[in-house]
Amino acid sequence: MKKVAWILQIICALILLQTLYFKFSAHVDSVQLFTELKMEPNGRILIGVLELIAGILLIIPGSAAYGAILATGLMTGAVIGHITVLGFADERLQLGLLAIAVLVMSISILVIRRTEIPIIGKVLAKRISN
Repeated sequence: MKKVAWILQIICALILLQTLYFKFSAHVDSVQLFTELKMEPNGRILIGVLELIAGILLIIPGSAAYGAILATGLMTGAVIGHITVLGFADERLQLGLLAIAVLVMSISILVIRRTEIPIIGKVLAKRISN
């Protein structure tokens, strides 16, 4: 199962990291999305930094659970943003589907690496061994 987790971690990290160019370069599409979310420019930059951190944590051995927790939170927000404000029409469909994919994969990573989750991981490890 750890191999599956690593594959999911790499895919999540690649998706998170490939969108950074658009956020950090103030690409017109990214600015438009965050303007509609009423988060431009500070939210765009903050989300970009957090996605960078999540992507890095996902590929560093021993920190994947932290990256998956952060990615889960970020993608939950992204999906909520698509449902409530942005929608899934036209070119936004791909962004929405990528957010859903990263959300599902990051939750899967947490399930596989549940014993590594900070604070509750030890409790989960004891329950699994009993």
